[in-house]
Parts: sequence; C-alpha cells; structure tokens
Amino acid sequence: MSESPAIGTVGWQDLTVSDPERVRDFYKTVVGWDSSPVDMGGYSDFNMTLPGSDKPMAGVCHARAGNADLPPVWILYFIVESVERSAQACVDGGGQLLSPIRKAGGGSYCVIKDPAGAVCAIYQP
Repeated sequence: MSESPAIGTVGWQDLTVSDPERVRDFYKTVVGWDSSPVDMGGYSDFNMTLPGSDKPMAGVCHARAGNADLPPVWILYFIVESVERSAQACVDGGGQLLSPIRKAGGGSYCVIKDPAGAVCAIYQP
C-alpha cells in the first residue's frame, strides 16, 4: 500500500503549451526523459518518464479546453488537505483562482495565482 504524499509537498508538475510534441521532444533531448501518451479524448498529452521506466515524473500538455488560458510555465502541484479550503484561503489572501476546482488523478485540484503573480496548483489526493 502506498502512502499518501505529505501535505505541503510537491506532488506533480506539468507544462501546458501550444506545441506539446515539440516541447516533449525538447525535454527528451535536454533532460533525458522518455514519454508516454495520455489519451485526452481526441488528442494525447504526455507523461514524461525516467529513462527505461514507466514512472511519470511530469506532464507536457496541450493548451486546449480547460487548459487553454494557462501560462506556458512549469506548474507545481502542492499537496493540500482540502482543495476547497485552500482555494478559499487563496482568494482571502489576495490570490486568484485561474481554474475551477477539477477532478483528476483520483483527487481534486485547481490552478491559482499568488499575490505576487506566481502560478501554481493545489491538489488534494
């Protein structure tokens, strides 16, 4: 049985871009990652994996649908106890929600912007 990631740790990272195939190939060459497609219903995003492994390390995603307005930056997903409470705390603290709360990976997440303008996501497994 695997343990849940600790609150406050980085649980995932991904990058949303208009040309994910090109960016996938860039990171395969520069970092040495392999990749595997993730079916998104009509197109594929990519899990970037360690060489010779099928363990996902990061995602490279299309800037489509709910991701269309995300900036092309690496987004860290911080583990939180409650995505709803953390989203409210974000707004109360002068931040902004860049996406609604969504379901993914067996949990819930949303993309936020802090008061300084930095973008990240909060994820509740």
